[in-house]
Amino acid sequence: MRKTIKDILKEAPGQKVDVKGWVRTRRGNKNVQFVALNDGSTINNLQIVFDLSKFSEEDLKPITTGSSIHVEGELVASQGSGQNVEVQAEKLEVYGTSPADYPLQKKGHSMEFLREKAHLRPRTNTFGAVLRIRHALAYAVHKFFNDRGFYYFHTPLITASDCEGAGAQFQVTTMPLNDLPKTEDGNIDYSKDFFGKMASLTVSGQLEGELGATALGLIYTFGPTFRAENSNTPRHLSEFWMIEPEMAFYEIDDNMNLAEEFIKYCVKYALDNCYDDIKFLNDHFDPELIDRLKFVIDNDFVRLSYGEGIEILEKSGKKFEFPVHWGVDLASEHERYLVEEHFKKPVILTDYPKEIKAFYMKLNDDGKTVRAMDVLFPKIGEIIGGSQREENYDKLMSRVKEMGLEGMDWYLDTRKYGTVPHSGFGLGFERLVLFVTGMQNIRDVIPFPRYPKACEY
Repeated sequence: MRKTIKDILKEAPGQKVDVKGWVRTRRGNKNVQFVALNDGSTINNLQIVFDLSKFSEEDLKPITTGSSIHVEGELVASQGSGQNVEVQAEKLEVYGTSPADYPLQKKGHSMEFLREKAHLRPRTNTFGAVLRIRHALAYAVHKFFNDRGFYYFHTPLITASDCEGAGAQFQVTTMPLNDLPKTEDGNIDYSKDFFGKMASLTVSGQLEGELGATALGLIYTFGPTFRAENSNTPRHLSEFWMIEPEMAFYEIDDNMNLAEEFIKYCVKYALDNCYDDIKFLNDHFDPELIDRLKFVIDNDFVRLSYGEGIEILEKSGKKFEFPVHWGVDLASEHERYLVEEHFKKPVILTDYPKEIKAFYMKLNDDGKTVRAMDVLFPKIGEIIGGSQREENYDKLMSRVKEMGLEGMDWYLDTRKYGTVPHSGFGLGFERLVLFVTGMQNIRDVIPFPRYPKACEY
């Protein structure tokens, strides 16, 4: 019965093994051939030794880089360096050969080239490592919340709400685009559309998540979200995954405590369970990666107000690309200065001006700032954004009217019927994977990235 290479590498010599995988390399001489085999279960390859007194050159001819094979043999102590055990092949079956034009030959490939080969890039060491880490982090998210009594709450992907300005949306319609029905005044007649109104792919599950929290107490969402900004940057995707917990009876300090505990848990889980993959990325791409991950786990996050942060930035003497003053929305360069240069610790920034934050955030007593909180990380800047939500019906209604929002009765009902203090935050999952892997571009931490002019597969 087949065993994964991950498990075989933990076994003691002297037993028969059955292994299947893809060939990474083949080398040798007229007496013996060595094949490096990988099946995706680990960053490490298993060396298969073919004694040419038992196998002919014709037998081994189909074994080329990228081909898939099935080998039975004996696990023995390795004679060479680089591995503790290897397999002395006794039987060989070739599943699929790979011709000479296989794109992933043993040589260096640029990230741009591999993005063009996204259907094959998971077979590389780098992307195999990233995708295993991504899996582990996804599991850690569910485990963290489940173990703390949260309920996984599914919010709609198709929605008539835009989370009030959270981002440009992808519209969903069944109407013929070359012959759109019009009203008498010449506007598009959405009453003729599938849902009878304008609908879009969701930019956030937060508002619907609040409905769940005010019934179940503690919920979290974890699903795809879609934003249609024309952002061609290393930090933006058009389709990405969001984690959004919402907690009834949580105030801002409870929210900050949960966010810090959550992100430390996820980073530690990855280090504990994906160390070989992280070490590979550390050794080949980012020599500070492991130290940076431990730095986050080992340090309490600094907490300070937006006003204090602005004062520090203004007094820094540093020439920023974007000028700093009270009321400005902080750019990544400002956030990273606070984390990497001033405090040398992760930072949670609170109490932002209400004008630069969403309508649903709870107004502070000063009438100028809201109980927002952003978690800032090295190399990333903002990794989590959240707030205590405004639970007062009259104050929230005032903000809704101030911003000219419509169709919010369902949301306001949670403040009309048994309102409670409640809080929540959002974490872009790819931002977390980007941080934990040390990759430079967010397009390289999701299997099939979607961004402007790119929607392959």
